[in-house]
Amino acid sequence: MRSVFYLLDVAPYGCEKAYGVLNAAAVSIKMEVTIGLYADGVYLALAGQDSMALGAPNLSDIIYAYPEIRIIAHEPSLAERGLMNQGLIERVELVDEDIFMEQILAADCLILL
Repeated sequence: MRSVFYLLDVAPYGCEKAYGVLNAAAVSIKMEVTIGLYADGVYLALAGQDSMALGAPNLSDIIYAYPEIRIIAHEPSLAERGLMNQGLIERVELVDEDIFMEQILAADCLILL
């Protein structure tokens, strides 16, 4: 297996799925790794996250710690949530529906946690 696509479709805080996806991606960096933010997962793309009040690690720190992981955000999901005018983490690449699906299909493995 040469490439893996992790799909994150839930909000980054409130459950451990986002933390798990980021950590699973980090241990996969010997491969070509892409994390796709979809549906409520796009909230992870927002810049300036502060999770101190939640007592949870700041997940954007994990994104910055592993520059070899590609992060793409489903632009229609951002638009549906009114987030298009929000500041995004600069490492996040916005893609349309077609490119998002192409990236999923191009990967050797799709992982949904």
